[in-house]
Amino acid sequence: MTQKHTTPDGLVIVDKPSGFTSHDVVAKMRGIARTRRVGHAGTLDPMATGVLVLGVERATKLLGHLALTEKEYLGTIRLGQDTITDDAEGEITSATDASKVTRDAIDAGIAKLTGDIMQVPSKVSAIKIDGVRSYKRARDGEDFEIPARPVKISSFTVYDVRDAVADDGTAVLDLIVSVVCSSGTYIRALARDLGADLGVGGHLTALRRTRVGPYKIDAARTLDQLQQELTVMPIAQAAQAAFPRWQVDARRARLLLNGVRLEMPEAYAGAGPVAVFDPEDRFLALVEEQKGKAKSLAVFG
Repeated sequence: MTQKHTTPDGLVIVDKPSGFTSHDVVAKMRGIARTRRVGHAGTLDPMATGVLVLGVERATKLLGHLALTEKEYLGTIRLGQDTITDDAEGEITSATDASKVTRDAIDAGIAKLTGDIMQVPSKVSAIKIDGVRSYKRARDGEDFEIPARPVKISSFTVYDVRDAVADDGTAVLDLIVSVVCSSGTYIRALARDLGADLGVGGHLTALRRTRVGPYKIDAARTLDQLQQELTVMPIAQAAQAAFPRWQVDARRARLLLNGVRLEMPEAYAGAGPVAVFDPEDRFLALVEEQKGKAKSLAVFG
């Protein structure tokens, strides 16, 4: 008798290769995990590498909540050239000698882009403007504006400044940077805005995401490694790593699973999603405090 293949519920932390879209990675994982139920928490541009969090089977219900967590990146910003996409994938639209830009000026420009800021996403992005993807409008040659939106840049650090000469002969500066930021931040928009502030233009030439919430690059596996051995973080472990934990007794666990809105301890007020566990450490649900009661976001028990 053939044994039925079952894929465990949980998260797969992928080290995304350059040149793959997030959707390409999901499609590949469907083949590796032999299930259609695969999704991702927050896209990574094709050029970028690094942490892409995938949910398999029931863990797909966690993804929308995980997507809202903090991200961390390592990247290279080239000062002296603007591109149509704000990264190295697009054609160069202007070039300016950046060799005279001082470290003090760079640090001042970065200080303006740190903290709570309003950011205009890149025009060649997946954001929808009146129902149409921004990149499609850009490709069709439309003239349009994307409204600025609030993002939080917790830290923006320059590790190194390197003199370089671009292929077109322009004297450029390559900044090796790290950024810790809120969900929805475009690192290539930071590169564009820093270049604009310094008067020389700028774009992103390399990007590696090293963390999504609590999930770090050292836990990530390449697609080749996952093809050899599918490593799935169990759903309970994934939830405990990402959300505050609330352990309830057996009676409350039953009530919760029967749709009763439990009273929540004050400690969880305004905490966002909270992971509920029963006395046997089974992960039951993701809930949110609403007027002192637990509102179910997703049930797993």
